[in-house]
Amino acid sequence: MKFILLSTLLCTLFISGSHKIDYTQWREYLGGPDRNHYSTLTQINPDNVHKLKVAWTYSAPDSGQMQMSPIIVDGVLYGVTAAVQAFALDAATGRELWRFGDTLNAWHSTSRGVAYWEHGDDRRILFTRGPDLWALDAQTGKPVETFGNAGHVDLHDGLPEIARNKFIISNTPGTIFENLIVMPLRLSEGADAAPGDIRAFDVVTGKLVWTFHTIPYPSEGGYETWDNKEAYLNTEIGAANNWAGMAVDREAGVLFVPTGSASPDFYGGRRKGANLYANCLLALDARTGKKIWHYQFTRHDIWDRDLPAPPNLLRVKRGDRTIDAVAQITKQGYVFVFDRKTGQPLFDIEDRAAPPSSLTGEQAWPNQPVPALPKPFARQAHELTENDISPYADNRDELLQTFRRSDKRWHAPPNLEGVFLLPGYDGGAEWGGAGADPEEGILYVNANEMAWIMQMEPAAGKMAAGTTPGEAIYLNYCASCHKTDRSGNAQSGFPSLLKIHRRGKGFVNKMIRTGKGMMPGFPQISETEKAALVAFLYGEEKKEIGAVVTTLENKSSTPYEHTGYHKFLDSEGLPGIAPPWGTLSAIDLNTGAYRWRVTLGDTETLRQKGHAPTGCENYGGPVITSGGLLFIAATKDGKFRAFDKKTGVLLWETTLPAAAFATPATYQVNGKQYIAVACGGEKLGTAKGNQVVAFALE
Repeated sequence: MKFILLSTLLCTLFISGSHKIDYTQWREYLGGPDRNHYSTLTQINPDNVHKLKVAWTYSAPDSGQMQMSPIIVDGVLYGVTAAVQAFALDAATGRELWRFGDTLNAWHSTSRGVAYWEHGDDRRILFTRGPDLWALDAQTGKPVETFGNAGHVDLHDGLPEIARNKFIISNTPGTIFENLIVMPLRLSEGADAAPGDIRAFDVVTGKLVWTFHTIPYPSEGGYETWDNKEAYLNTEIGAANNWAGMAVDREAGVLFVPTGSASPDFYGGRRKGANLYANCLLALDARTGKKIWHYQFTRHDIWDRDLPAPPNLLRVKRGDRTIDAVAQITKQGYVFVFDRKTGQPLFDIEDRAAPPSSLTGEQAWPNQPVPALPKPFARQAHELTENDISPYADNRDELLQTFRRSDKRWHAPPNLEGVFLLPGYDGGAEWGGAGADPEEGILYVNANEMAWIMQMEPAAGKMAAGTTPGEAIYLNYCASCHKTDRSGNAQSGFPSLLKIHRRGKGFVNKMIRTGKGMMPGFPQISETEKAALVAFLYGEEKKEIGAVVTTLENKSSTPYEHTGYHKFLDSEGLPGIAPPWGTLSAIDLNTGAYRWRVTLGDTETLRQKGHAPTGCENYGGPVITSGGLLFIAATKDGKFRAFDKKTGVLLWETTLPAAAFATPATYQVNGKQYIAVACGGEKLGTAKGNQVVAFALE
C-alpha cells in the first residue's frame, strides 16, 4: 500500500527537470505549463464513464464561436464568452460570480481563454480584448488600476512604428513565468501584417520587459537568412508571429515558442531566403528573451504552414536514459521531437528536395525537413491515388478531373494551375493541440483530413475596367474569402455578404475595424475607404460617391494574389476524398511507433444510409487522464466522447447543445471530479451556441 501511495504521489507531482507540476489541478491553459492537457484525477474511469451526466450548464449572454478552454482555480472556473467577455463561475454549480465587459461593445473575435497569476493576496486574471491586454482582480472581475493604463496595455506597445495602425489581437492566453506574461499575437496574413515580435510584460505593472525579434535586425542572428535586408522595417513584410501559444519549463527557465509564417502568406518574392525565425520552434531564456536554440520546420513558407499549437513538454526513454523532450505537431501532419535542453532531434530528420516555383520572382526553398519517425498522422497529397477520391460523391468524375490536373507533388509551391493541398490549410494538426501522458511519453493528437485547392492569379486579374473604389477595396481585402460576388462559402467557413445590409452600418463598420470570429480586422483602412466599402456592400455606391478615393492601391504590390480558400468538396458539400475525414492517434514518442489510430466523428447523412463512421472535421484538443481516459469534443457532428486511452476504444458519447470547437478541462471540487467544455458552434456551418457544460458522475 505504501508503494502504491508513493507511486500515485510521484505521478501527481510529475517532475519536469526537478520542478513539480500538480496534475490534480487545471489552473493554466491546456492544463499546465507543459500544455499536455493531462490530469491525474481518477474518479471518472473506464469502468464508470458511462454514468456521466450533466452536472450544470452556464449560458452566456451572447452566442457564437467559443474556442475557450477554461481554467479552474480554488473552486472557480474562469473563461471567456463568444463576445470576449471574461467571466468567473462557481465550478461546482455554474453560478456566475462576475463578468467583465458588455455585449454592446463586444469584440466578436475568438478567444481561447485566460491566464492566472497570484502573489499572496494579489490574484489576477489576464486576458485580451481586441488589441488590449487586461489585468482583472480574480475575485471581483474589476480592472487592476495599477496595471498599465487603468488596467490594460495596448499590444501595439513596444512594436516598431510601422505596426502602429495595423491589426493586432491575441486569441490565445499568454504564458506566465514568474512576474512575466509572454504574449502571443494574431496578425494579418497579408502584406499589411505587423511584425510578430515575441514580448514579455510585467504582470504587476504592465511594462514591457523584453522583446525577441522574429524578423531579425541587422545585428541579430538570422538576419542573413533574408535577402531583403530591410525586411524588419518593411511595411509589406511582417508576421512570423506566435499566435498558437507557448509552453514553459519553469524549473529550467526556458520558454518554447512556435512561430508562424512570414507575410504575405502565399507569395514570397519580396522576402526571399529561408526567413528565420518564421515557422520555428524557439527555445528562449524566459527571463531575458535570449535565444538558446531554434529549429525551422518550413523554410521560406509559401503555404501558410504556421505551427498551429503549443509544443508538449514530456519525458521519453531511450535505452536506460530518460530525456526531457519537447514535441511539436504541425499542420503537415508531422511530429518533431527534440531534446529540450540542446535542441537535438530525437529521431532523424531528412532534408528532402522540394520542387521550384513557376511564379515570376518567387524562389521556393530547394529542400524541406521530414522526420523519419513518427510517420505522419494525416494523409499526404503526394501519396493519394484516384482510388482515394470519395466513393460517396455523385460528381466523382468532376472531382477526378480536378484531382488529375492539380499539382500533387510533395511541397508543390503555389501556382496558377492549382495545388492539391493535403493536409489542408488548417492541418493536420490545428490549434486545439495535442494531449500527452508526460510519464509514459505518449502523444495523443486529433487531425483533420480535408483537402483544399490552393491557387494563385495575377494581381491585376481582379480589377476590371470601371471598378468603383468600394468594389476595389472589397476585391483587395474581402474577396479571397467571401468570393468576388460576395456569395461566400459556408462549407469553408466564410459566410455570404449578400444580405449584410440587414445589419446596421454601425455593426458593419466595427466589424471592418475589429474583425469577427476568425476574420481579421482592417484598422489600416481609412474612414473614407471604409465608407466606400460599406456603400458597396449595401449596394449604394455611386461613381461620384466613391470618386473621393483617388489613389487606392492594392493591399499588396506583389505580382500574384491568392484566389481564396477552396475546399475540395463533392456536390453535397462533403469532403471530396475518401474517409476518414477526422482521426485520433496515440503515438509512442519513446519509439516513434503508433499505439493506435481511430476515426473521429461521423457524418449523419451517411450514417443513416448504413455507412461506417467517416470521421469529420474537428477543432479543439483532447484531455488525457491517468485514470485511463481520453475526452474530446472538437467534432463538427456536435458530440462529446470518451475513449480508452490505451486502446482507442470508444467508451461513451453524448450530444452537446452546440458543437464544441474547444479543448475541455477536468477538475475536482469538494471531492467530485468534473469535466467542462465550451459549446459555441457557428464554425463549419454549425448552429450557434452559448453554453459551458460540465459533466460528473451521477
